[in-house]
Amino acid sequence: MRDSVKGGALTEVTFYILLSLYTPKHGYAVMQFIEKKTGGRLALGAGTLYGALNSLQEKGWIEPSGDQKGRKKEYLITTLGKEAAEKELARLQTLVCVASGIIGGAI
Repeated sequence: MRDSVKGGALTEVTFYILLSLYTPKHGYAVMQFIEKKTGGRLALGAGTLYGALNSLQEKGWIEPSGDQKGRKKEYLITTLGKEAAEKELARLQTLVCVASGIIGGAI
């Protein structure tokens, strides 16, 4: 995964995964959240999603949540993950502000 809070932008998929996990969700619920919030523009396959979840867990941005004995593992964003999401939101807000000024406030 090419995400780096220090270096700049998160991928769109990573940002949506982090946003989805502000409340605990299992993998399939994360996939549904992303598809719904993007109007179907982004639809993740299971392999892509679970690879991303593993990577985010290794970074300390998400962690398992609740009882992990069942078949469906739930995940929740961590404090580090929230910091990454907040930095990405600020970066995107700056981008929109600059673009709006150049385009003439068309947004």
